[in-house]
Amino acid sequence: MEYQFNRIAVKIGSNVLTRKDGTLDVTRMSALVDQVAELHKNGVEVVLVSSGAVASGRSELKPARKLDSVEQRQLFSAVGQAKLINRYYELFREHGIAVGQVLTAKESFATRRHYLNQRSCMRVMLENGVIPIVNENDTVSVTELMFTDNDELSGLIAAMMDADALVILSNIDGIYDGEPGAPGARVIRRVEPGSDLSTYIRQEKSGFGRGGMLTKCHIARKVAEEGIRVIIANGKRDNILTDLLSHPEGTLHTEFTPNAEPASNMKKWLAHSASFAKGLVHINDKAAKVLRGDRAVSLLLVGVTAIEGEFEEGDIVTIADSEGRRMGVGRSAYGSNDARRLIGKHDVKPLVHYDYLCLDPQE
Repeated sequence: MEYQFNRIAVKIGSNVLTRKDGTLDVTRMSALVDQVAELHKNGVEVVLVSSGAVASGRSELKPARKLDSVEQRQLFSAVGQAKLINRYYELFREHGIAVGQVLTAKESFATRRHYLNQRSCMRVMLENGVIPIVNENDTVSVTELMFTDNDELSGLIAAMMDADALVILSNIDGIYDGEPGAPGARVIRRVEPGSDLSTYIRQEKSGFGRGGMLTKCHIARKVAEEGIRVIIANGKRDNILTDLLSHPEGTLHTEFTPNAEPASNMKKWLAHSASFAKGLVHINDKAAKVLRGDRAVSLLLVGVTAIEGEFEEGDIVTIADSEGRRMGVGRSAYGSNDARRLIGKHDVKPLVHYDYLCLDPQE
């Protein structure tokens, strides 16, 4: 059978893999593995971003004392990740498919070198017919070092691996134009760039995960802006993955239309690097207007008014206008000391070259 994509990233959410009692839903997991195996055998490269480690560990342990939320997550995930990857290994082995575990953390994306090392590893896996199964390393990721949830991680992975599409599987059919389940509420089938969804999205977390539909929508917009199609669908529906790729018109889901001009791999990395910024660069109104213009331009030091924080050459910096509003991020060509010394100067190399500059979409 022919499918519409060559490479996809699939995020399987906690609410898809978790039963009502909080334990792992092995039946659903097995059904999804069957579908991924079907795609794999038909030439579609799949990168899995899978939740479920905490649910796997929860069923194995009865803690000796009351644990706080971080301790619970660390304990359950440490035990559960081993159980989860072993379950995937056994299920895929029935199809003659090898899998590899990729445990990552937010700081592993902070430098370009670490980012490229991860990409190289996963490319080699795909070239050799191995399905990468990615999850956050919850044993070391706490508070500010955590991803918002695996939606954020899946967006980074999709961009890093130049996926044709990111499929986010949740426990509802997509984004509704009203309260899901309410009379008359319908799934929004297509979201075009710039569409306002604020009236439809509630800020609440999912039952067993750390995120919710608001996070999914934010990540979907960002990834679509980079030129990758994003699909949100119900992972509890039978054959959802194969149906989405073989006859999407007849399969209930929400799709975010990708930007017609895909971003470079460097810009994709930068788009997800805001939380790694080491410094803050303030620019004047003229520089802000030029950056927002139609031409591709670099950020020159003549337009810089102030620099906050300490950073080295190659670090990520945040760029703000004269009123302190964030405009985007970029990779600095100077360390902070040299940059401060050259503020306002003409005839020196740009602080941020255009190729290493990523501006936020205008509201």
